[in-house]
Amino acid sequence: MLTQPASYPPRHLRSPPVGPIARPGCSFAPTPTLFPILPVSPRIGVLIPAHNEALAIGRVLGEIPAGLAQQVLVVDNASTDGTAAAARAAGATVVAEPRPGYGQACLTGLAYYAAQPPGQRPEIIVFLDGDHSDFPEEMPALLAPLLNGAAELVIGSRALGERERGALLPQQRVGNWLAARLLRLRWGGTHTDLGPFRAIRADALARLGMVDTNYGWTVEMQVKAARLGLRVVEVPVRYRRRIGHSKISGTVRGTLGAGYKILWTIFKYW
Repeated sequence: MLTQPASYPPRHLRSPPVGPIARPGCSFAPTPTLFPILPVSPRIGVLIPAHNEALAIGRVLGEIPAGLAQQVLVVDNASTDGTAAAARAAGATVVAEPRPGYGQACLTGLAYYAAQPPGQRPEIIVFLDGDHSDFPEEMPALLAPLLNGAAELVIGSRALGERERGALLPQQRVGNWLAARLLRLRWGGTHTDLGPFRAIRADALARLGMVDTNYGWTVEMQVKAARLGLRVVEVPVRYRRRIGHSKISGTVRGTLGAGYKILWTIFKYW
């Protein structure tokens, strides 16, 4: 059942509330949701790839800070469980992508944004998972380094933040540690995670020329950003157990496939 009723305007386009949003049943402290309003605020788009996330997507959309984004886009990636209907009911724009793959869904979402009139295209894009493992209310922390000119790409680091017990499986922790260590070894910097919760300037993203269609999307972005000398900042983010079954870490095939693709991508650009 959706936690946010269908309404207009969508929650993410309403005026910001004052104070933090409390999340019943969560042991983590709430995060303030006030968004810094600049004299000329950049247009912000949120892109959520989603494959069979009907149970989670309404909660994810409902926790995006009010007044933050001009558009929230859910890319329905070959779902068979009503994800698209749930996302629309919660106020998101939905684009269908029948070809499977996390990176493919991201590329489709970016193509949708690129096709909009220049005055409506996002200047900053936030990537967020649709399984409720991230905390959407922490978007202001990701956006701050972009808004104050300190970064062009911001990674939400689960390694630096607070994690719910069991949220990151052992194979995920080892894989992230190894990949981050290889990134530091080859390109320097202070990489600690390949977290999918991230924000990037649209002009910087265009320079990267992203092409990966599946597991290598996040590491490809970080490798190419390092190669181009983009300013990359990590901020701590909280992480919790996802709703539903993981398509990657929840299976041996998915875990091995993701690990292989991540390492292959790093060494491809080595």
